[in-house]
Amino acid sequence: MSFNYQNYQFSTGEHHNKNVIFVHFPYNLLLKNELKQRFSTAKWSMSKSCWYLPDVNSIRNELGIKPRTEIGKAVVGKIHPINLAALKKMHELLLLKAYSPNTIKTYCTEFAQLLYLLKDTNVDTLTPERLRSYLLYCVTKLKLSENIIHSRLNAIKFYFEQALHHEKIFFEEIPRPKKKSSLPKVFSKNDIVKIFAKVDNPKHLLMLKLCYGMGLRVSEIVNLKVAGIDSNRMLVHIEAAKGKKDRYVTLPSSVLEDLRNYYKNYRPKMYLFEGQYGGQYSVRSVQAVFKNAMRKAKINKAVGIHGLRHSYATHLLECGTDMVFIQKLLGHKDIKTTEIYAKVTNRQLGKVKSPLDDL
Repeated sequence: MSFNYQNYQFSTGEHHNKNVIFVHFPYNLLLKNELKQRFSTAKWSMSKSCWYLPDVNSIRNELGIKPRTEIGKAVVGKIHPINLAALKKMHELLLLKAYSPNTIKTYCTEFAQLLYLLKDTNVDTLTPERLRSYLLYCVTKLKLSENIIHSRLNAIKFYFEQALHHEKIFFEEIPRPKKKSSLPKVFSKNDIVKIFAKVDNPKHLLMLKLCYGMGLRVSEIVNLKVAGIDSNRMLVHIEAAKGKKDRYVTLPSSVLEDLRNYYKNYRPKMYLFEGQYGGQYSVRSVQAVFKNAMRKAKINKAVGIHGLRHSYATHLLECGTDMVFIQKLLGHKDIKTTEIYAKVTNRQLGKVKSPLDDL
């Protein structure tokens, strides 16, 4: 039974103190059954006289509704009215510049922390010295990490340069904390085989295989579309990845049969991996699948699912793949980002003999 979205009208709102998506359509038993089959969480509201769905981003993506962006209601409620306009101005500017929902949420949340501390001081009147003092407070009193300091400074810098049109020299006297130089955490091929062996669900196994076999970020896995799989050319279209860049990656021939069996059994509509509410699978669910497999495989490493992407790049390098080609497959803008994998490969290090062995 196919689901035709044109037969329904969708609107967002609140119901029983929860965010929901209302579904409107002329009463028709066939349309009702199609809705319930496509979205198992669809419920009827007696008070609203219509059906409604949970307002979650997976369903919003399915319906073509822009994902919700939370700015941190607890903090926003404590911001003085004199600075609420600044937060709104920044939020609207981020939307107009088409920043990603995650970046919008991060920037607004970090900027809101500053506005909260300012109380009735207008943020537009701050000098570089005042901002420097604030960041020093974040370091010495709040003891925020280097990454959070960078994120907070980026948010503040965006507002003053993009919203207030201050010159870049405005921030020259504000130093950035030195970033920690950490190496990517990589699995051995033996570890990856152990992890895959502990995944019984074919859908979950295919997710992890594609993460490693194509070097994908977890966000790219959940965004994979059925139409993006080209089994004739053995290529997969990665659409609007980090930095809103498209790219192609090679489809591993070893998963082709698994992929075809998966499609026959699950029949995904738009996204290759769909959640229980319809729409794309959630990032947290994929992360949970990976963590569970690691636990069952008894691999006690503090490594997330992104380690599969790191391992893909490292193992390609160890096999002699050209660094520039790996850069294109990973979608890195700068070759320096890709070159970090040369520091963890054992292709050269494995040939080095310690002088201790000669004693």
